[in-house]
Amino acid sequence: MPEAPRVSIILPHLNEPDLLSCLRSLDRQRADGIPFEVLVVDNGSTVLPEGTVSLVSGVRLLYQPIPGPGPARNLGAEEARGDLLLFIDADCIAMPHWLSRIVHYFDEHPEIDIIGGDIRIQPAKANQLTAVEAYESVYSYRARYYVERHGFAATGNMAVRAEVFRKVGPFGGIGTMEDTAWGQRATGMGHRIAFVEGACVKTPSCRSFGELARRWDRHIAHEFGEIEKTVMGKTRWLVKSTVMALSPLGEIPTILRSNRLDTAQERWRCFVCLAQVRLYRARRMVGLAWHDNASSMVDLWNREKR
Repeated sequence: MPEAPRVSIILPHLNEPDLLSCLRSLDRQRADGIPFEVLVVDNGSTVLPEGTVSLVSGVRLLYQPIPGPGPARNLGAEEARGDLLLFIDADCIAMPHWLSRIVHYFDEHPEIDIIGGDIRIQPAKANQLTAVEAYESVYSYRARYYVERHGFAATGNMAVRAEVFRKVGPFGGIGTMEDTAWGQRATGMGHRIAFVEGACVKTPSCRSFGELARRWDRHIAHEFGEIEKTVMGKTRWLVKSTVMALSPLGEIPTILRSNRLDTAQERWRCFVCLAQVRLYRARRMVGLAWHDNASSMVDLWNREKR
């Protein structure tokens, strides 16, 4: 009988053109000698990625009709045979030794139940960041900050002991920020989380400001859904929107100190894009306060990749 996998790698999939690159980067992890399986969970693609999956050995294709990356990951976790569950997104590229560094960290730190790895931007052109890429390099994937300050790991690069996942329970549906909610529920139950910088994946940036704005729409809608729908609650929300609009100036030191930007031009591009994003968020926040259409902004997982 084939050796049982120690690790199960789970990735949700929806019309993702970069799936094969992701799968090949995972296949290269076999060089480190740790047995693993890969579960691709399709979530309603126009065409099932059967042909792509067949090109890489050790990959199983599942189908989850309930929309949302959370339900897709839950199905993968249910079907997984490994003692460790590793989550990655279908457009990510696992860097060399990604899997082995996670496994070795778990082995050396039995008190740790959950790991968040580093997430970096893969620029479209080497050594030439666009404004959106520069912004996302600093602000979109702050994996260490999420783990150490907020007690959760982004599911584009997250690992958990299978027994712990079962204790904590499944990810939420499309109406939640599933990685934030799950991670904070887990750490609230006393499970310990750690950031492992060497376990790195790279992901492409949004291709335009419009694509970046659509991503923020979902976050803004979720945040608005959690406030009290009272005069006081909406007043605090509007104050927050004002602070949001004024916040870019306070971020200048962060941009200047960032080790993810190399040139003055990249830092300037990052600041310009940051200012655009914060002003956009402020405007959308004010709009929601006067005309609550948050529900129409949430259901984006099964739209934005079609």
